[in-house]
This record gives sequence, structure tokens and C-alpha cells, in this order.
Amino acid sequence: MKKFITLSLFIFITCYGLPALAQTQKLTINEAVLGKGTTLAPKSLNQLCWLPNQSFLFSYVKNDSLFIENQRSRKRDFILSMEQLRNISGNKNLTTFPHLQWTSPEEILFTIGRKTFIYNIHSLQLTKSLFLPEEASRLDYFGKKGKLAYTYQNNLFVASNKETVSISDERNKEISYGQAVHRNEFGIEKGTFWSPSGNLLAFYRMDETMVKNYPLIDYMHPVAISKNIKYPMAGDSSHQVKVGVYDLITKKTVYLKTGAPLDHYLTNLSWSPDEKSIILLELNREQDHLKANLYDATTGDLIRTIFEETDKAYVEPLNPPLFSKVNPGIFYYQSRRDGYNHIYQCSTDGKLFKQITKGDWEVTKLLGFDTKEQNLFIESTEAGPLERQIYRVKLSSGKETRITTDEGIHAATLSPDGSALIDQFQGPTVPNEISLIKTNGSLIRTLIKSDDPLKNYQLGENKLVTIKAADGKTDLYGRIILPPNFDPKKKYPVIVYVYGGPHSQLVNKSWLNSAMLWQYYMADRGFIAFTLDNRGTSYRGSAFETVIHRHLGVNETADQMKGIEYLKSLPYVDSNRIGVHGWSFGGFMTLNLMLRHPETFKVGVAGGPVVDWKMYEVMYGERYMDTPQENPEGYRDANMCLKADNLVGKLLLIHGMQDSTVVMQHNILFLESCIIRGKQVDFFPYPTHEHNVRGKDRIHLMNKVSEYFEEHL
Repeated sequence: MKKFITLSLFIFITCYGLPALAQTQKLTINEAVLGKGTTLAPKSLNQLCWLPNQSFLFSYVKNDSLFIENQRSRKRDFILSMEQLRNISGNKNLTTFPHLQWTSPEEILFTIGRKTFIYNIHSLQLTKSLFLPEEASRLDYFGKKGKLAYTYQNNLFVASNKETVSISDERNKEISYGQAVHRNEFGIEKGTFWSPSGNLLAFYRMDETMVKNYPLIDYMHPVAISKNIKYPMAGDSSHQVKVGVYDLITKKTVYLKTGAPLDHYLTNLSWSPDEKSIILLELNREQDHLKANLYDATTGDLIRTIFEETDKAYVEPLNPPLFSKVNPGIFYYQSRRDGYNHIYQCSTDGKLFKQITKGDWEVTKLLGFDTKEQNLFIESTEAGPLERQIYRVKLSSGKETRITTDEGIHAATLSPDGSALIDQFQGPTVPNEISLIKTNGSLIRTLIKSDDPLKNYQLGENKLVTIKAADGKTDLYGRIILPPNFDPKKKYPVIVYVYGGPHSQLVNKSWLNSAMLWQYYMADRGFIAFTLDNRGTSYRGSAFETVIHRHLGVNETADQMKGIEYLKSLPYVDSNRIGVHGWSFGGFMTLNLMLRHPETFKVGVAGGPVVDWKMYEVMYGERYMDTPQENPEGYRDANMCLKADNLVGKLLLIHGMQDSTVVMQHNILFLESCIIRGKQVDFFPYPTHEHNVRGKDRIHLMNKVSEYFEEHL
């Protein structure tokens, strides 16, 4: 469920020295729901990136036009406009600038409708125009060869100006090629992988014939349509994956001989620089034993296991090995084997395994290296779990030098030669600032510094709080938003917004402290808005996260109740009027809080909740809970249907009827449990939506949630 977590935002403190009378506007529900992505978004530069193999050039889209700038001379060149794109594509109705991909310093790729174009910025002409099938997807272009890999239905193809080659011709729709596998867990986002020269293409083959069909019902037809999806539930048969290697010259495919059991996980893979071999990170079904295996790309034979990694809870590989550009036998690997995510230098012969970064903090991103590969650059939490700062690390000694200094969140991209960074920063009083900096930390220049888009709005105070976890020793970080014109002599109701699951962090030192505008909207209606990141969430190390293993909902709820204790200690909190709202894992947590502590919560709104982990998918569910056969007690204790008799407060359940992530059966079975026990609940389905309610319908959703709290809390 990590895929549905909201993007982090930045802290907002109501007093910037502006006249109080200027802050008179109130957020509308439309602004509260959609504003941060539209009218109230901080100014920025879209599609900002370095050009490949260029030390000083970067590009961005601004005012519906593409520009290239030289970071040294500051010269800016206009490249392409929306009107030109309309003429190139023949699509006169084009209104959104397409996503652009630089395939070389001279060529960009973009797709409009069913056509994919390669445009040369020097000749101002198209060099290629590929017409693809209407349902073609997962485009993966290799510029040096002019080859485009794509999937159509369940098969994989490679197209060029001369021909289109079918890599697979599978008639069974339950077997697919070139798609992301394992339900996009383990950091997997794609299904094709070009070799360094582009002569070979590695790809996933996924066989789902052994996975049960699960029906989703589409009621938007005169006669409802049942659409089957493959949904492997915890403890049941999972799909089986192979890795194939297609040779574009011989037009033959070999498969890596990954062996049994067939349902183990083939996660992240990387080509060796000489493209003779592939490193594949393989994980057992139990997810507690990983092998980094080296395979011969020509024969598919296993050459050796480079190293292994085990953990009593789980091992979760999220990043592919990254090969050195100066020493082809060396690669870099990210692991939590010492309790925190750090970088290791390894050799393909298995003789070198050296830890580069160390400490009670996490590397959150490996940015790259300088030209001679003497230093690597990282983003990390070393300054604290609520921050992201950029560091240079000397490979020979591990010595670190902090590059960025401003408190907050820095997201950087390294120039191809490792001499400069594009640093996008948001902090306590900075909605968005994009700068060019040298890797010694000195400023080259600021590209954009956004004004505060909320400066004229009347918003309540937003502050961070630190609370001890239920273990009595671990610090937890929370955020509290008070109503505008706050009166400490009054008693206010509280809405707790919760997620609480792995791969999440709802509170950090970014604009608004990462709060949603909707929380300000509710504060303006007289509610206190509160959020706490409990143990089990991210960026605090393995022990902090894995405390939830085999007992989802228990320690997370205990920590959230420490947040409730803090709230009740505040003289202005009405302890009889506390509500809770969350979605997905947050919906599960909403039910946990309502049903484990019915004396505390007057109102709850649970969106898309997991109710019974036996009905959640294999990869995520078994990682945190093991199988139902191995952990019957843990599954029973986490089954909200068995706790429905505890319900006291008002509860609204919401679900997308086309949800293929948390299927609606969860809410349906909970409703039946409430009926059996004589418990009244409210339920609202969204007929056409999947796991999240998006677009204009999201305004409808949040209006309903808001009105429910206003009416009952």
C-alpha cells in the first residue's frame, strides 16, 4: 500500500511577519482537496533534469515550452512549444505538455496518442515516428539502437523504423511478458531491461495460471459486467516468474535458470557492463532469505551466488545493484543488514563486501558518483528522521561531508560529471526553492524561489510535537494544527488522521509539516487536526519498522494511543470528541482504534480498509504477517470482523468498487459482521473508482468525510 501514500509537503507557520489583516481568505473544499496540485501549488519548474552526458546543460518545461540552460553561462535556449508539438503530432487538441525523455543530448522521445516520436533538437526534425497499437504500453526506448520495447496486451515487442519484432506470442492471457511483477512490490516498477549496448533485452515472464480469479463488478452497463483479475491472497498460490534474455541479433531467447521453488521472488536485476552476465536479487517466498545470484546471460546458467542475506523478520530489496563505471567487477548494493539502510561495495567474484556508509540513520537515495568514482553522493536522514540532507561520501574511508545546510527536505539530482547538483528544497518557511549548487556546497545560482501561495489565507498554527512510544523510550513525531483564532480557554474536538503502515511518513520538516490542506480546512471549522507516525513507519531503521511483524495493528495502535494521551493532556482538547480518519492501511488503523479503544473515539471514517489480512495479497501480507497457516493467532487478532461487537461510536466505511488493491470484500464482510452483531454503521461505495478516489470525485469524497465529522463529532 506504499503506492498510495500522499506526497510529503512542507511546514507552514502562520506568522511570517505579514500584517494579520492580509490573512483573511478561507480555504474552500475545492482548494483543500485539489489546490496544492493546482492553484495553490508553489511555483516550480516542470520536468527539470540534466541532459545525458552533458556536464552543464539542463532542461525544463515552463509556460508550455521546453528550454535548455547552461548552468555556467546562464544562456537559455528555447527548444519546443506546445504549438509545435500539436503540429508534429497532428493532434490539434493537445492541451497538456507530454512527458519528455532525453535519449541522447540531441534527441527527445515523447508519446502523444498512439504515436511515439523522436525529435532532434538541432535539426528541428523528427528522426523517428513509431505508430503503435492503441493499447500499447510500458514503452522502453534505447536511443543508441533506435529500438523501442513495448507491451501489447500480454505480449512483448521491439519496434524500430524498419520492423517490429514479436519477442513473445503467448495466446494464454494469464501469461504475460515485459510487465512489472510481484504486484510492484520490492521496488519493481518495470518489466524490461536493456543491456548496456542495446543488443540484448532482459524481461520478466509472469505465469498467473495457478492464481485464483477474483471478480470485480462494473455496474455502469445495462447488464453489469464481471471482470476477473488475478489476486493471490496470503497463503494461497502465487504467480511464477522467469527472467528471459532476448538477443536482437540472433532473435533467440534464453531464460535464467533460477530453479525451484517456482514461486520465489525474482526482484531487482542489473546488467554487467560487458553485458555477459546479470545480477538478480532472489528472495524466498518467506521473504527472510535473499541471494544475489550472478547468471550467464548467454546460457542462463547460474555462475555463482555472490552473497546471501537473512533476517528473522524479513529482507526487502528495494534497489537494483549499481555497477561501477570505472571498475566493471564492482557494484554497489543497498541493504539494512546492520539495522539501517546503507550502501555496500561488492565484487562479482564475491571476494569484496565493504560497508561504505554507517550510522543510526538511513540512506534514502544514492544520487551517483564523481567522474573518477572517488566520492559518492547520497540523500539521507543523518540530520534527523524528519529531514533529508545531501552528503558527499569518500569511498576509500567512508568520510562524509554535508553539502546542503538549510533545515528541511532536499531532493537533488547529480550532474552527469558529478560536479553539480540540482537541489529542490522545501523547508519551514520555504514552499519551494530550486538551486544549482556545486558538490562542495557552494551556490551557483537559484533557479526559482516560490512565494508562499497561502500567504493570504487564514490558517491555524501548525507545530511539531515529540511523544514517547508505547515502549516508553522511542521518540515519535507528530503534528498538531490548531483552529484559526484559537482560544486556549475553549474545548475543541480533534480529528486524528492516520496511516501508520510501512513505507510511510506523514510528518516531516517540509512545507505544512507535510499536512494536507484538508486538515487546515477542518481546523477552520473548529477542529484540531492531529497526526502521529507510529512505530512501523519508515526512515527510522529496521527495529523501528519490524516491531509490527506478525502482529499488524497491535504496536501501531498502542503508539497512536500515546498520541491520544498527549491530546487529552492539553486543556483545550475535548476528550469526549475525538475522531479518526484514514485510508488503506490507515483505514485498517481507523478500525483498530475504534474497536480496540471504543471508549475513546466518538467518530471514525475508514476508507478502503484491510479488514482481514487473509484476504490481502501475498507479497505484502506475508512479508509482515507470514502466512495464515504459520501465524493463525496474529491473523485472528488483526481481523476486524471479530472485533465488530466492540463498536460504540459512529463509523463511516468507504470503498472503491473497482479496487484491485484492497478488494471491497473487506468492507462487505465487516458490514455483515456488524449486521450479525446488531451494530449500525454507514457505508458509501464509489462505483467507478479503484483504491483511491481521484479527480473531481475526490471533492465529493472529502465533502462527505468533512460533513460526517461536522455532523457527528
